[in-house]
Amino acid sequence: MESDRKQSIDINSIEPAFTFGHFVLLMVAVFFGALIASFFLPQILPGLSASLTGDSPKAFWYLSRGSAFSAYFLLWLSMMLGVGVTNKLSAKWPGLPHTIEMHQFTSILGLVFGLFHGMILMADQYMHFSLAQIFLPFSTTSYKPLAVGIGQLGFYTMLMITLSFYVRKRIGSKTWRAIHFVSFVTYVSVILHAVLAGTDAPSMAAQLFYLLTSGLLLFMILHRVFSSVSKAREKKLRIQNS
Repeated sequence: MESDRKQSIDINSIEPAFTFGHFVLLMVAVFFGALIASFFLPQILPGLSASLTGDSPKAFWYLSRGSAFSAYFLLWLSMMLGVGVTNKLSAKWPGLPHTIEMHQFTSILGLVFGLFHGMILMADQYMHFSLAQIFLPFSTTSYKPLAVGIGQLGFYTMLMITLSFYVRKRIGSKTWRAIHFVSFVTYVSVILHAVLAGTDAPSMAAQLFYLLTSGLLLFMILHRVFSSVSKAREKKLRIQNS
């Protein structure tokens, strides 16, 4: 009981190491990094140059697919770290402060890759997505509106959770924890988007990737649930025997 209270105090007292200013700087760095890459990569990889300037360019589609897998993996890793905080596993290794910092950082990186995943499709000649269609859920018409819209909702819930790091003291711990429960909605939305809209979803490699990551996350969640139930029973028995 005392260890639970101590862990709760530790969590609430830890300040985000990745400030909002750092978040803005990261976004700027990603923008200029993409700009530089778009200039140098066609010269280094002639095949990419031909894809960009040919009649049917596919480079933007490949970039979107690659960033989608990166965004999903970072979201999964953030979820694993977050559940690790609540079920005490991170208290043993690598420690609560480090785990919370990694949890926040992977959430931000996942958000950045998710934004890049959608934005780069504006350059794809097959999709023809407009800026409004990228940001307005269920507004796409050229490719699977429902599946794309589910992914867009997942992005916005992830954005809400990420921004909650910076207003935790203002909204209180209870509200902050309630907002973080939405992360499960985010994960379900993203995995549905990946399976329903992803062109790589039918492949065996992608299916194994989704199954293994989802299975590990489910194990962590069940471990947390069963631990809570066990503690509640022990507490009830202590009260009955006292």
